[in-house]
Amino acid sequence: MRSDTVKAAVLASGGVDSTTALAQAVERYGAAKVTAVSVLYGQKHIKELEAAEKIASYYGVEHISVDAAPLFQYSRASLLQGSPEPVPKECYADQLKKTQGKAPFSTCVPFRNGIFLAAAAGIALSLGSEAVIYGAHADDAAGAAYPDCSPAFFEAMAAAVWEGSGRQIRLEAPFLAMNKAAVVEIGLRLRVPYELTWSCYEGGAEPCGQCGTCRDRAAAFAANRVSDPAR
Repeated sequence: MRSDTVKAAVLASGGVDSTTALAQAVERYGAAKVTAVSVLYGQKHIKELEAAEKIASYYGVEHISVDAAPLFQYSRASLLQGSPEPVPKECYADQLKKTQGKAPFSTCVPFRNGIFLAAAAGIALSLGSEAVIYGAHADDAAGAAYPDCSPAFFEAMAAAVWEGSGRQIRLEAPFLAMNKAAVVEIGLRLRVPYELTWSCYEGGAEPCGQCGTCRDRAAAFAANRVSDPAR
């Protein structure tokens, strides 16, 4: 444990946004002062956690995994192992239409970021860190798709983390005002190893290309006029 040197704990899902946030933190603090925190929440596959582990190894940062699966055992969100619901093969906008523009919808795991950030804050405080960083971006909150990615949520959670840590831990969401294409643009500049990342809600050999997160990812790379290295 490097409690005397760790400056930032980064929530690491193994996807595009969190990996870009991790790359930024490593550039800012150096690998020795960054810890990646991943959370097992009972998802239907573990490919994203395997990706997070590979990415942490690539950057040479400490990687801590937390098992929060029991906290979501009562949810019917389609991303979870205990859910009978299939993962929708449509964009978030179409999913929101079915719920009349209100969350939660099928892929919305209840208060996921709130729980993840609380866990990361506890770890960060134990390590003597000064910041918890996560990769929420504007597309996640658009149309209230994921309310725990919104600016209002961030402000409230940042205040709670700051006060609850004895005013020692800052919560940072560097991409909150950006769309996913802008996040990828930053990552390309930082030479993020996107070939190691995993975004798909399915756990197949290859990304399904049809779920909401696959569609968002494809659009973000296309906007930057580059092919997705993971495909």
